Amino acid sequence: MLLAVAGAATVTSALETEDIPIKFRDFIAHDSTQTCSQDIHSTPFNMQVRGVNLGGWLVLEPWLTPTLFYQFLGTQERFGDKAPEKTGMDQYTFCTALGPEEANRQLRIHWNQWVTEKDIAELVSFGINSVRIPVGDWMFVPYGPYVGCTDGSIEHLDRVLDLCKKYGINALIDIHGHIGSQNGFDNSGRAHQVKWTSLASTQPVGTTTFEHWPIRYAEWAGTFDPINHNYSSINYTNLNQSLEVVSRIVKRYAGHPSVLGLQPVNEPWELTPIDVLKNFYWDSYKRIKDLAPSWKFVVHDSFRFGLNYWSNFMKGCPDIALDTHIYQAWMSPTTAEDYGSNACQQKYTLSSMENALMPVIVGEWSLATDNCAMWLNGFNDNLPGFPKVECTLQACPVESTYLGYGFPGTPLDITKPIQGPYGTGTSGPSFGKCPVNKHDKFPGTSLVDFTTKLNRKKLNGYQVGHGWYFWNFKTELDFTWDFLQLARAGVFPKNVSHYEPDEVDDACLREDKGQFVCKAKRGVKQFELENGLKYACNSPGVDCTAINETYATLVERCDYAYNAYWHLEREKGATCDFGGSAHLVSVEGTDEENANPQQVTAAVWGTGDGTSTKNDVARDASSWTITSGFVVGGLCGVLVTLVVLSIQKRVRATTTAHDEQGERLPLMTKES
Repeated sequence: MLLAVAGAATVTSALETEDIPIKFRDFIAHDSTQTCSQDIHSTPFNMQVRGVNLGGWLVLEPWLTPTLFYQFLGTQERFGDKAPEKTGMDQYTFCTALGPEEANRQLRIHWNQWVTEKDIAELVSFGINSVRIPVGDWMFVPYGPYVGCTDGSIEHLDRVLDLCKKYGINALIDIHGHIGSQNGFDNSGRAHQVKWTSLASTQPVGTTTFEHWPIRYAEWAGTFDPINHNYSSINYTNLNQSLEVVSRIVKRYAGHPSVLGLQPVNEPWELTPIDVLKNFYWDSYKRIKDLAPSWKFVVHDSFRFGLNYWSNFMKGCPDIALDTHIYQAWMSPTTAEDYGSNACQQKYTLSSMENALMPVIVGEWSLATDNCAMWLNGFNDNLPGFPKVECTLQACPVESTYLGYGFPGTPLDITKPIQGPYGTGTSGPSFGKCPVNKHDKFPGTSLVDFTTKLNRKKLNGYQVGHGWYFWNFKTELDFTWDFLQLARAGVFPKNVSHYEPDEVDDACLREDKGQFVCKAKRGVKQFELENGLKYACNSPGVDCTAINETYATLVERCDYAYNAYWHLEREKGATCDFGGSAHLVSVEGTDEENANPQQVTAAVWGTGDGTSTKNDVARDASSWTITSGFVVGGLCGVLVTLVVLSIQKRVRATTTAHDEQGERLPLMTKES
């Protein structure tokens, strides 16, 4: 038992940890230190997983299967003031809006058609050796509106696991949704804290009627205090229920030959108390190893991918891996060179974490370089300030691509503009057009050519870890998130489990040699340059003592300092970003970009004005964030931190850093 409940829904103290070694088949576990000893290494993790996520299937996400959610467009006009209770935005409200009987009828069609034997066979034909399967806790311990609504889902999980066995691949079961929501987003089953601000009967068409970005938090682990930005109490009832779900999954599938292992929670919010999260992980691990001693145990980094968080946790324990999610979709718009360099640099941070901690898996990533995909940031809504590019509009699917003709909500009415209910942002079908990843971001380069080159660099960067799972195996709309579409177009190698030498191995040669100059962007605001310069010059090894005398302008000073910093720290995962005020320029293009000779020398030889140590890099959360080179976070998990940070006004290690004046500095490099 993880925690004491003592007859109440929530309490604030746990049982004392007993220092009694626990003998398992292959090792001994120590509760007092949450470490292991005497591992006999009976099940080595010798082969990378190269897989895909089966997202949007057992845990609904509207942006992956928009035609399933067309039926909730225009609820204001159809239901008036009852629109809030008739609008489905996620798994939870899909069940409440339709009721258990109708929702279950529709879900059975969806489950049967979204993941088919044809899909599994095609994935295997491209070399996929594993699938990560998001599941909801409600499948195993039904509660609230899920009772009756999700009946039959376990049988479909059984079906796909049996298909995995038939086709010779394995599956990582990922508990993607927990009671109370572990991250506050629709990918947890419930978009937490959706606030309906006005009703159709009192407001004109087009008026904002709901919001879910101003305050965002998760209550799986307890009661969050939005004023003090911490948890006022811990909900041990929820946590123990989640442990029961872990036990039921293990009991059901311990003997299934295709199950690789279990991930007990996906993308727990980064403000979840770390000790509470580790306790949950530790007790989940023991329950799994008791019944399934060969299973792998995967823990998500909770958007805290740093040695300081995980350095001693589960040390010496067999069959464990740390999951991190890397997305470029929430980066500030930048150059093709920057995206490529960022992809290549992941190997440095991944390798350092692997060497210091445990195996690392990139459990989610994509080839999107913006977050234009319709409803990615929420049904009929968008994150404030995003997307940062003008999205491409393409024809929406009028009929469902997989549910069959005549499904509720189809065909889409292509004569109508964007329909309500309306969030604070804008995203939805308008006159038959849907927003997707910007196609012409880099003039002269097709989307297929750009994504192919970028993908090779990402695959190169991820070779140092224990594998990856692309998000997602397919979508209804956006090419850059759809493995099967990408593979058919030749963006992935023909066999992702066996790369040809010239496909991936040489993809990062130029980046690895440092044949780039990190320069200040021209035309950015002065305060952005000043903040970036301050960060670079305050970093060990960058000598700025004579910078004012040597360089006449602020831009030239930034050129020097940015490049010196980047070449000193890039092998540790540093990015050329500086709050969006910098970008990479190839050495061949330095004349055109007015680079000075000192920068070119630094670019070619990797020279700098001093030395730095590994310990300097992570001296605080801010420096770790910028030097890590990651957009860490889930598809929407990365976004919750952006919103919370705007409330907290303090630094967190996620996709956004803040300077000392409180200005938001989007990192060049979610989630994932």
